[in-house]
Amino acid sequence: MSFSKRSRVFIVILLIYTAGTAFLLYRVLADLDPRYRESAEESLVETSQLLATLVEQDLRGGEIDVSRLKPLFDSLYARRFDARIFDVTKDRVELRMLVTDRGGRVLFDSWGRATGADHSRWNEVYLALRGQYGARTTADVPGELNTSVMYVAAPVRANGAVVGVVSVGKPTQAFGRFVEEARRKTLYVGVLSAVGVALLALMMSIWVVRPLGLLTDFARYVRSQRRLHPASLARMAVGIVREGFEEMRDALAGRSYVADYVQTLTHELKSPLSAIRGASELLQDGDMPAAERRRFLDNIARETGRIQEVVDRMMELTLLETRRSLAHVRPVALGPLLEEVLAGAQAAAAPRGVSIVREGLADVRVEGDRFLLRRAISNLVDNAIAFSPEGGSVHVELMAIDGEAVVRVRDHGPGVPHYAREKVFEKFYSLARPDTGKRSTGLGLSFVRHIATLHHGGITLENHAEGGAVAAFSLPRLPS
Repeated sequence: MSFSKRSRVFIVILLIYTAGTAFLLYRVLADLDPRYRESAEESLVETSQLLATLVEQDLRGGEIDVSRLKPLFDSLYARRFDARIFDVTKDRVELRMLVTDRGGRVLFDSWGRATGADHSRWNEVYLALRGQYGARTTADVPGELNTSVMYVAAPVRANGAVVGVVSVGKPTQAFGRFVEEARRKTLYVGVLSAVGVALLALMMSIWVVRPLGLLTDFARYVRSQRRLHPASLARMAVGIVREGFEEMRDALAGRSYVADYVQTLTHELKSPLSAIRGASELLQDGDMPAAERRRFLDNIARETGRIQEVVDRMMELTLLETRRSLAHVRPVALGPLLEEVLAGAQAAAAPRGVSIVREGLADVRVEGDRFLLRRAISNLVDNAIAFSPEGGSVHVELMAIDGEAVVRVRDHGPGVPHYAREKVFEKFYSLARPDTGKRSTGLGLSFVRHIATLHHGGITLENHAEGGAVAAFSLPRLPS
């Protein structure tokens, strides 16, 4: 039987979690009994000190008098009560008390079993007679651990000298019920958490399969390189991590993302549709002069073309934004690429007498998708031509600055207004062209920014000190 990649990932995650949870539960359950014993022993220490102090109040000539203890404990053991301690009910006193003289002989046993016996060798009595802390655990029935009793002793002093010992005992079964209840609850929580995490692991396995595919792409990329540059590998690895996070973000925010797109597209189409509708209504007038009819028909054609351009650019940008990494990464020489872009831009610049000036380095190499880089630079050059005055010039400069290749495109137009500097890269935001007063689709610079992001680069648009605007498209540069 074969398993899919998703199933294998799920099984591995589940096995790791099961092993970790089992080990944790084992450690917690094994640690419950010692912790409860420590808590019980701490209480016995205080009780033994309290009872030793009371016994000291009845000393007669330095000798212990136990005459008051028997009727006291007989009354104590006869008491019945109903104490609900969480899920455990306690109805009687199980505390035990032994009193010995300075030689370790038992003067009083609250249970009446050891009176007169020699306890000088029992650990808690032996140490307490020497002024030290002593404790022991002994089974009432040898070999049966469930009958064990914990004892803690405190010395009885007269004029600073130890004249006897008070030993206080507590059956381990008294707190064993709390231990069992804690174990039951711990197992219950452990099983519930295991089921919950199993469901979580199932969902996570679905999301993890995609990052595994990204890691495979990274390995394939490394094998395809003849020369491995640490900087390139680091950028590729960072891109993989970022892609995983962005895919998770899109999965969580996809509905909002689509809603924003639909709202923005609807807003942009409203204006040309209104113009077309108004023109079509006016054209229904049969007495309209031919020149007016031609003007309205041209208006319909122009607005229809605008709608087509918005839709085409929107689809192009949407396809680009769904890409989280570059599928085809190759070394790209920017010098020859710039020559191609500028040669193609001459046709748009010539009718308005705009000259294009090429400056800077002859060539710089970067790593990326040549087609997308050409589209980005073409957008920047076309923008510069559109905002240049008639007879003006556009300067395109290729530079290498601090490990980056930078393409600077400068026009001599009106520049970017202050209020628009933070908006020029937003979708559908555009400025009026100085010669026609018309606006573009407002998708070009957003397109360029996304291409820069895919290439781990950046794009800025600022005003030049001598007038006009300058766009700087920067990319990580390959070592020469």
